[in-house]
Order: sequence, then C-alpha cells, then structure tokens
Amino acid sequence: MSTNYSVQKPGLFTAIAVMTLTSGIVNLFWGFIASATALGTIVGIVCLPVTILPTILGIYEIIFAAKLLSAQPEPVKPSQSLAVFQILTFLMGNIFSMVVGILTLIFYNDVSVREYFNQINGVTPTASTPPTPVDQPEALPAPLEPANLEPAEEPAKPKRIRKIAGK
Repeated sequence: MSTNYSVQKPGLFTAIAVMTLTSGIVNLFWGFIASATALGTIVGIVCLPVTILPTILGIYEIIFAAKLLSAQPEPVKPSQSLAVFQILTFLMGNIFSMVVGILTLIFYNDVSVREYFNQINGVTPTASTPPTPVDQPEALPAPLEPANLEPAEEPAKPKRIRKIAGK
C-alpha cells in the first residue's frame, strides 16, 4: 500500500485530535475522582462499576487521539461511537466531554476532514461527475403469434342442498 501523504492535515482534523486527547485526560481524572468518592460509602461501592466508565472512555480517547496525532498517520476511521459516548458523559456531569463530542461529530462532516480520512485509509475518491449513460439494447420485439394458452377453468363449487324447515 502506498503511503503518500502529500496533503497536509486539515486544521479541523488536528482540532479533533487535540480535543479528543484533552477530553480523554479529563475523563481519566473524572473517573478516578468519581471512583474515589464512591469508595467512601456503602452505596458508592455498589455504584463503582458506573463510576469507572469515564476512566475507560478516557483510555480509548487517548489511544484514538494518539493515532490521529502521530507523525505518520495510521489508517483509522472517524470514530462516531466515541463521539456519542463523549456526549453521553453529561450523565456523569462532565459537560466538557459532551461539548467535545458534539464538536467532533460536526467536524467529521467537513469535506476536508472526510477527504483526509479517506486518504489515510487508502480509499480512492469517487468522481463527482455523473456517469455517462450506456447504450441499452432495444427491447426484444413481441412474438408474432401469441402463445396459445388455454383459459383456466374455475373449479366447480359443490352444490348445497337446502333443507326446508318442517319437512
């Protein structure tokens, strides 16, 4: 596979990477603080698996951002699921990651960002011109003599005999 990266990284691509890295660091600390707080109570120990979730998200965010920020970009697709999880962190009270998730989804729709992702993934861009119509062969002429089909006979209905009351 040829790894010719002649096009520079778009600014929005770099912004996605930096925001994701920052959000990952914030989520790591958010998860550690929430877990430490939860360990202080009996009810918190039961809720501990929920408080660990921002930490796990933070680890995934840092790994994804490292792939985006590397000097030689790795083939990686836009992670919309990661952005959705960032948005869902508002349930834990983390508004910063929610804003990052929303901005990331918006930036993924930029043309230059999509083209750059296609380039690092080795996807060839599709032509924007409509395809030229191909000459279609003419329809076959109808046969000269229609096929001799016999009409289908309807099945005979059984006759019902009515009984007259009183006889």
